[in-house]
Amino acid sequence: MKKIIRTENAPAPIGPYNQAIEAGNILFVSGQIAIDPSSGQLITINIIREANQVMLNIGEILKAAGLNFSHVVKTTIFLTDMNNFTHVNEVYGQFFTENFPARETVQVSRLPKDVNVEISVIAMR
Repeated sequence: MKKIIRTENAPAPIGPYNQAIEAGNILFVSGQIAIDPSSGQLITINIIREANQVMLNIGEILKAAGLNFSHVVKTTIFLTDMNNFTHVNEVYGQFFTENFPARETVQVSRLPKDVNVEISVIAMR
């Protein structure tokens, strides 16, 4: 059984996809970028603020599903510049403090809306 997860506290999808899909006890959260859900504006002032907004968006989607960061088992981080890895990792570490999920971080040539970072997660109940 598939359940669509939607919240006004995270940005609306910018394409034909959902914020998250729950399938059984697994939640698949679509890649999030740094859109402020209250204003619809991109937060790209600097990589730290950008990464923080991405993580806040993920947190709101998890919350809408009745979960939190402790339920995340896998993350994927996409960066347009691996030189930003340290800064993004610092922000990421503020949201995951123990029992870390599995993760990969990859550099890509371009991301939606020309952002610098996109993160997706998989969580379990």
